[in-house]
Amino acid sequence: MYADGKLWIAKADDRICLLPKYANRHGLIAGASGTGKTVTIKVMAESFSAMGVPVFMADIKGDVGGLCRAGRDSENMRKRISSLGVDGFDYAGYPCEFWDIYGEKGHPVRTTLESMGTDLLSRLMGMSDVQEDVLRIVFRICGDEGWRLVDTKDLRAAVSFISDHRKDYEGEYGSLNPQSLSVIQRSVMALEDIGGDMFFGEPALEMADWMSTATDGRGIINILSGERLARNPKLYSTFMIWLMEELFNVLPEVGDLDKPKLVFFFDEAHMLFTDSPPALTRKVEQTVKLIRSKGVGIYFISQSPSDIPDGVLAQLSNRVQHALRAYTPKEQKAVRAAAESFRTNPKFKTADAIMELATGEALVSFLDEKGSPSVVERAMILPPQSFLGAISDDDYKVMTESSVLNAKYKDPVDAETAYEELTAIRKAEAEDAKKAEKEKPKKTTSSSGTSKAASRTAKVVDKTIGNAASAIGRGLGNKISKGLFGR
Repeated sequence: MYADGKLWIAKADDRICLLPKYANRHGLIAGASGTGKTVTIKVMAESFSAMGVPVFMADIKGDVGGLCRAGRDSENMRKRISSLGVDGFDYAGYPCEFWDIYGEKGHPVRTTLESMGTDLLSRLMGMSDVQEDVLRIVFRICGDEGWRLVDTKDLRAAVSFISDHRKDYEGEYGSLNPQSLSVIQRSVMALEDIGGDMFFGEPALEMADWMSTATDGRGIINILSGERLARNPKLYSTFMIWLMEELFNVLPEVGDLDKPKLVFFFDEAHMLFTDSPPALTRKVEQTVKLIRSKGVGIYFISQSPSDIPDGVLAQLSNRVQHALRAYTPKEQKAVRAAAESFRTNPKFKTADAIMELATGEALVSFLDEKGSPSVVERAMILPPQSFLGAISDDDYKVMTESSVLNAKYKDPVDAETAYEELTAIRKAEAEDAKKAEKEKPKKTTSSSGTSKAASRTAKVVDKTIGNAASAIGRGLGNKISKGLFGR
């Protein structure tokens, strides 16, 4: 709840508020399933929106969409509001945009292979170091030749072409292992099976569309449907990491602001780091460290703080810890670690409190006016003003189709990219081969290399002088494209 220029999130003896100027110092919302994390996320998202800050969140369980509807009054809600001494509480819906990689419960979310890059793409496709090196060369060749890699069919066409002309490129780019090229081809098909054929394409998502406000000044809450997406953990986690990197790359440095430009909530944060290579984890850590200077606050949601690498966890200054259960030595260790991360409150033992918390209750510590972690408080989270529950498929449809962004993102655009250019080159090769075959009986056989000029390495016939042009090496694709398209 936004009140008196602060985000009022919880109540102990006094109000516990998150200060807008420190909201980009990132945060952690942790706790076992069913302890109230979703309510906390909704209360915080509502508060940011009311303050005029756009929000992004992934709806993993399908119960966040109710943010667009006003809450329903009930006796239990009235009792809770009264017990917390919340004055001026009004039920309200918030401005929302819905998004879905699969295009079922929101605007389709797309990006290009070029934007994703080889580091994340190789992780998504489960490649070895050798295969990743070959993929990097494929991207380099395509960049040098001017072949845009937008969607999966572009990559399949490029890998196939480079594989067939491997020896033409190896002199400049190094060894191109044929087995690795075959693995990449199969990996692209596997990627398509989990939704890559829909995720990679155009029009690509523009981050500016996630950083807008409604006509009344409230921040738009962007909700990504995550129920189906979460069943593909690598796609979900890679997408989330790409989002952080993309934001970092496109946003300018802004320094310290009175409030964030955008706040991200990353649910099921453990998926970001499971089986993640150390280099990628360090990359995430670096992005989290630096992105706050771009005015972005990132809030990780997971069951336990131990799910988050220490290098990232150390940067999460605003914390809400719901109940944890400790039935095993490992779980007891996690409780102690969570307790030790808070500034001690002499009123209670933090480790004991973590295991005693009721649903909707949490240990809360936000940065104070001096930017230091406040003493941990045992508090009740405020109730959300929006609807507690899911919305129907028809609601998603109506909200999406009535949005001003629907026309922009609804239909995919298939521009001329690597697939189209390489298809044309393949056609020219075939026609050249047919012509050479027809002319073969008319030519005298000699050792001068005439037969080689008509071989498969001759890519385009120079119609002016009537000789086969050899287009080998770095300029192969460019020469072919220029001959075909007049470029």
